[in-house]
Amino acid sequence: MINRTRLKKAILYVALTTVMVVISVGIFEYHTSYFQSRYFGKLAASLDFEIKDGPAEATWFPSHGPYNIQNGYTRLPEFDKQLQAKGYRISRQANFSDRLMQYSRWGGNPPYRERSQTGLNILGSNNNALFSSREPENVYSAFKDIPALLLKPLLFIENRELLVDQNPTKNPVVEWDRLAQAALARLLHPGEGGPGGSTLATQMEKYRYSPGGMTADHNDKLKQIVSASVRHYHSGLTGRDARKAIALSYLNSTPLSGRAGHGEIHGIGDGLKQWYGIDFAYANHVLATSGDTVSIEEKARVFKAALSLLLSQRRPSFYLLEGRNELEALTTSYLRILSNNGVISEKLRDAALPLKLNFVQREQSTAATSFISRKAVNNVRNELMTLLGVRSLYTLDRLDLTVQSTIAGDTQVQIAQSLKQATDLDYAKQSGLLGEKLLREGQLTALNYSVLLYERTATGNVLRVQTDNLDLPFDMNAGSKLDLGSTAKLRTLITYLDIIEKVYLKYRELAPKDLAFARKVAEDPLRQWTLDRLIADPDLPLQKLLDAAMLRTYSASPAESFFTGGGLHTFSNFDKQDNARVLTVAEALNRSVNLVFIRMMRDVTRYYSMEIPGSRELLLDRTDPRRKDYLSRFADLEGKIYLNQFYNQYRKLNRQEIIERLARRSKPFPGRLTMAYRAVLPDADEPALAEFLRARLTAEAFAKIDVAKLYRQFDPARFNSNDRAYLAHMHPLELWLVKYLLENTSVNYNRIAEESAPLRQDAYTWLTNSRKQRAQDRSIRILLERDAFVAIHQQWQRVGFPFSSLVPSYATAIGASADRPTALAELMGIIINDGMRIPFRQIDSLHFAQGTPYETKYEFTPPIGTRVLSSEVSTTVRNALAGVVENGTARRLKGLFVDANGTPIQVGGKTGTGDHRLKSYGAGGRLIASEAVNRNAIFTFYIGDRFFGVILAHVGGSQANGFEFTSGLATQLLKIIHPVLQPALTENTVEANSNSAKK
Repeated sequence: MINRTRLKKAILYVALTTVMVVISVGIFEYHTSYFQSRYFGKLAASLDFEIKDGPAEATWFPSHGPYNIQNGYTRLPEFDKQLQAKGYRISRQANFSDRLMQYSRWGGNPPYRERSQTGLNILGSNNNALFSSREPENVYSAFKDIPALLLKPLLFIENRELLVDQNPTKNPVVEWDRLAQAALARLLHPGEGGPGGSTLATQMEKYRYSPGGMTADHNDKLKQIVSASVRHYHSGLTGRDARKAIALSYLNSTPLSGRAGHGEIHGIGDGLKQWYGIDFAYANHVLATSGDTVSIEEKARVFKAALSLLLSQRRPSFYLLEGRNELEALTTSYLRILSNNGVISEKLRDAALPLKLNFVQREQSTAATSFISRKAVNNVRNELMTLLGVRSLYTLDRLDLTVQSTIAGDTQVQIAQSLKQATDLDYAKQSGLLGEKLLREGQLTALNYSVLLYERTATGNVLRVQTDNLDLPFDMNAGSKLDLGSTAKLRTLITYLDIIEKVYLKYRELAPKDLAFARKVAEDPLRQWTLDRLIADPDLPLQKLLDAAMLRTYSASPAESFFTGGGLHTFSNFDKQDNARVLTVAEALNRSVNLVFIRMMRDVTRYYSMEIPGSRELLLDRTDPRRKDYLSRFADLEGKIYLNQFYNQYRKLNRQEIIERLARRSKPFPGRLTMAYRAVLPDADEPALAEFLRARLTAEAFAKIDVAKLYRQFDPARFNSNDRAYLAHMHPLELWLVKYLLENTSVNYNRIAEESAPLRQDAYTWLTNSRKQRAQDRSIRILLERDAFVAIHQQWQRVGFPFSSLVPSYATAIGASADRPTALAELMGIIINDGMRIPFRQIDSLHFAQGTPYETKYEFTPPIGTRVLSSEVSTTVRNALAGVVENGTARRLKGLFVDANGTPIQVGGKTGTGDHRLKSYGAGGRLIASEAVNRNAIFTFYIGDRFFGVILAHVGGSQANGFEFTSGLATQLLKIIHPVLQPALTENTVEANSNSAKK
């Protein structure tokens, strides 16, 4: 019995001792977090990653969390696919340790020190900053910058023990008493709101990394606590410094809803600015200043606004938008609580209580950023959107991304400044912009200038400068379709040389007998000339043949009329002294003589027409069954042209206006008017016709007519569509369209074109009449020319022509089909790359998430390129363009650029002047009106074997009427910016000499 009593006492003693030990350990752990620190510290130490070259062997990307989404971390796998498809490859990437992979897959947030600000950075070629987007915009850079008047309320409301002096190993992530109090409140009052148990550290983990920034369940809460604890012990900071970092990070990142015009708002600094219009620096000054420097009323106003933001974090989208009255009440109640607990003074409380929270409608606008200064940067941002598949600049600018662009920032700024100065009269005088065929005083501010400069490098063609002086978001270089005049002669010359080469390659292996036969049956001039050269010298090298092609001669006479584009046309030369000359192709290019290139385009068109199988027989053999197909195509094509004209004239008119316009199209003869009216309104009765005629005939004329007779005589059922049109003296398609518009309220041009197809054929039945052979031949020749221009367009597109079609006319040789500065730059790039078409680029690398476990850097892989011109054609064109500078329209640039040794660098290019006008013609082709649309001067150029680009001078609208400048203005602009470009040329020479010495 005694032994059993002793045993019970022993057990009780052990139990009590165990309880005491557990309680002691618990108290010890509560005050020191000793065991937590050891466990989480060891775990945190194993959660590491290493940045390695090439793609990582083990990596993981988050799928949720507002912070991860904003910075683009969740989209990195998607970005990878986009970039890999565009020629970018991973050069460096974070490689996860095994433990970090396991931890991340479990749901823990990888620990790393988040930056207070992230966003898009764009660097220039020399690593200078071109663009930087910071989110949030206003942050505290250090804990010491936080005013005590802001910090104390924050800690009282959210995390009272955070900065209390405690054991250095104490875990600040959990306040056990606060957590227990919150849990008890949830048990006693389920479904009701109340104070949370989360500390600042767990709150940040929630609103940054949890799905939707919310805690869905207890599992989410566990992951938040674990992740925050791991992050704390991983930080490398100890004791009070680590706790200060938590407070600092919270104030800089707390989410405060969002508003139109700005987007999501984070941090107290941006919150004060966006919601209350209070400048961050001013707010800190007011809150930190003591004494009478700042009035108590102003301090109270700023403090109450800041306090409301701290409180709104519980439900920011509610409190800061529709729940502002509730926020006012909550803030007022906390003013009393803070005062009662000694956090703020009674004086500050009393000053703040009567004040109302004063929300601003929107952030007060700052000075608008000049579009001029950001043209190149915005172009890079737009390309980034395309590269990454991002739909808005807002999303792009918030990505944690640093981009290395190819833009030469300093050069860009200097050239932009020169273009800006070009509108100043004194500067224009000193720079030679005023004079004959240039500018006059009073014209300077109306002009817009743009400069594109690329460099040919070992890794491809890179953009160095893209700027203009147009202070609008529109990009003159890439977004325009301009009449750029004689630059089209360069494209025509390349097509001409390309044909010579094609004929050479096709026939060079033939025996002399076969060559002679080929020459006998050849019908186009270019084929004939090339075969003559081969017959004379069967071993003739291609380069010598192309050199000889540049010496072929053409007449520059404007006396000839040319049947092209569906009609008879004449053309003129810029310099009338050229009219009596016969010039070589090289001379014509130097002097930019229109008629030579018109005749050259005629030869080009004849070549491609003869390449169409059976084209010769189509014109000679009247029984060829294909003639019917060609005539049907012609009817459809020309019918669509007329239909489109009529549609544009009538489509915006109401019913009454349509009838009025139709009536005005006919002379006031009773029969014509009656036929037109009844053709479009066949169901109208006789009184309606009488009313129509009375309104359009004189009283005397109307009195003489018999309306009933006219009504019966011009019954539309008696005539077919062509007869009705003949009697009304109108085109049958016009009558059909007006009838269609009157009968259909909802119209669509595509449907109109589809339903009018049979009528278009009926309208041209006269053309198939056997007696109309000359008209048939004319129609077929028009279509053969159009087919030839389809082939020409394919060749132009191969070398970068930007548009989907050419105007099927010889006038295309002198600019009728328009062009675009970037496309001309691409053409020049092909020429100096020896015929290789190598894509342009303006982005060298993209560095995502630097300093994080998601860090990934992509670098561009140099493209192989596509050969689109032979080396021989490229050499011939390059030499020809050098002649334009040496002896032609760009000779003011001769000898201007030199290398480091003072040796002139070869410069070549093509000038162009475009004068786009809307012209109206009267009877007999007489010009009765000419309205200016725009005027352009352009120079597309290369400098040495490295640099190439385009310079454009443009004036748009009616003010273009008074301008007479020519392409000399563009070459003068290049002369002006020469001092800015020369250092780059010198540096290249020095570098090349250095490399040669090393070899």
